[in-house]
Amino acid sequence: MSTLILVTAPPTSILAWHALGIAQALQERNTPFRVFFYQDGVLVANNLQWVPDDQRNLTKEWQKIDIPLPVCVSAALARGITDSENAKRHQLTSANLAEGFQLVGLGELADAVQSATHLIQL
Repeated sequence: MSTLILVTAPPTSILAWHALGIAQALQERNTPFRVFFYQDGVLVANNLQWVPDDQRNLTKEWQKIDIPLPVCVSAALARGITDSENAKRHQLTSANLAEGFQLVGLGELADAVQSATHLIQL
């Protein structure tokens, strides 16, 4: 039994924080799960987001969970998020993908959906 958490809400949404809470709860219970960032959910992987000191940083909270953090490459590029490889390929001046996140294709999402027994989209 495994769960896929499909994060589609932007980091400013309470739903994005609920996704993190679910992941933390599953990890505490040693329940297998995967996560995938898609649509506006990819914005959590933007290393250039500024968060006031008196607020929790969703990106940093995801980085504390020691799991793969796959991000849809097309959705990320469309929202101005890239790694160094795609920056070169698309002639962009710099990369801003946060550490611990990786850009992947939708094939990874298809694989995750196929192997999951539960799908939670937030």
